[in-house]
Amino acid sequence: MTDATSRRVREIGESPTLAISAEAKRLRAAGVDVISFGAGEPDFATAEHIVEAARAACTQPAMHRYSPTGGLPALREAIATKTARDSGLQVSPQQVIVSNGGKHALSNVFQALVEPGDEVIVPAPYWVSYPEQVTLAGGAMVTVSTTAADGYRVTPEQLEQARTPATKALVFVSPSNPTGAVYTPDQVRAIGRWAADTGIWVICDEIYEHLVYDGATFTSIPAVVEDLLPRSVVVNGVAKTFAMTGWRVGWSISPAPVAAAINRLQSHTTSHVCNIAQQAALTAIEGPMDQVERMRRTYDRRRRRVHEVLADIDDVACPLPEGAFYVFPDVRQRLRRPVGGTTVTTSVELCTLLLDEAQVALVPGEGFGAPGHVRLSYALSDDDLEKGLTRIAEVLQ
Repeated sequence: MTDATSRRVREIGESPTLAISAEAKRLRAAGVDVISFGAGEPDFATAEHIVEAARAACTQPAMHRYSPTGGLPALREAIATKTARDSGLQVSPQQVIVSNGGKHALSNVFQALVEPGDEVIVPAPYWVSYPEQVTLAGGAMVTVSTTAADGYRVTPEQLEQARTPATKALVFVSPSNPTGAVYTPDQVRAIGRWAADTGIWVICDEIYEHLVYDGATFTSIPAVVEDLLPRSVVVNGVAKTFAMTGWRVGWSISPAPVAAAINRLQSHTTSHVCNIAQQAALTAIEGPMDQVERMRRTYDRRRRRVHEVLADIDDVACPLPEGAFYVFPDVRQRLRRPVGGTTVTTSVELCTLLLDEAQVALVPGEGFGAPGHVRLSYALSDDDLEKGLTRIAEVLQ
C-alpha cells in the first residue's frame, strides 16, 4: 500500500528519548524489572501547593472556558517578573507566549523564524528534537561539534567557521541536554557579542536554568548582550524546575513582532494551554523555591555518584557535568570489544545489549549527534540509580 503521509513527516524520526522511555514502560508492564535512565524527567512529585492550586482552579467556571491564546494574563505577567528575577532580563508580558511545554514553544519559534533554505547553527551534542523541528520549518541544521576535552562548549571561532550567508539563527543551550555543560558568563558574553556583530538570531533554550552545580552559574545571553534583544528568543518552562513535565506548560519570550506571529500560529494549532495547568504554573512561578533547591541538592549527590561509578569502568570516559541532570559518557573505546559475550560496534548496539542483558535503558548518542556516546539521566530514585549502575558495571567491566 502506498504511504499517503506527507514527505516532511516521513522524513522525521521518532524522539529517541521518548521511544526508550516507552519501551522501558512496556517492559515493566510485562513484568520485566527495567531500570530506565532514559527520559529527562524529574522523579519528584509536583509540590502539593501547586497541585492544590490546580484543584482549586477546577472549581472556577472561568477556567472551564476558552482563554487568550498567548496565555492567562496573570501568568504572562508572572513569567515576565520571574525572568527579570532569575536572569536579569527585562521583558513585557506581551512578549511572552505560553505554550504546551518547552518543546511546543521551540517548535513555534522555528516555524515563526525559519524560512526554507535558512540555516540554523546547533552545537553538538544537541537535544534530539532540534534537527526535526528545524527540518519541519524548512530549514537546514548546521552542526558544530564539541568534545569532552573542550567541556562540550562551542567557541565564537567555531561558530564563525560554520556561518554562511544563509545562516539565520544559533541555538544556544546552557545548561545543556545531553552533556550537562554550563558556559561561564565570559563565554556566554563572547558568543552573544559574536551573534550581535554578525546580525543572526539566537534561540536560547533555558529550561535547566536552576540546575547548576559546583559554583557554575546560569547566564542568559540577551541579559548580558543587550544588542541582541531585537534578535533573541528565550524558551523556558516549568517542567524541569518544578517537576511538572506532565503539566505541559512552557513559553517563549521574543520581540513583539515575533511574539505576535507565534500567537497567530498557535491560534490555528493548539489555541491556548489548559487553564488548569496554567493556574498550576502560575502558583509554581510565584511560590517558594524550597523544593527546587531540595531537588537540586539531590541531583547534585546523584550526579557525583553516577560519575564515580561510570568513570571507574575501563575505557569509559565520563566528564563530571555542571548542570541539568544527565551524564554523557564517551564509550567509543569500549566498542568493538566483547560486552557480555557479544561484540558491539555502535552505541545503539550497546544500549540494545544493556537493555536485553541488564534490563537497563540508556539513550544512544546517535540521537544527540554524538555516536559513540550514551546519555543517562540521574533523575531517578536512589534505589533505582544504585541498582542500574550496578547492572551497567557488571556488564561493562
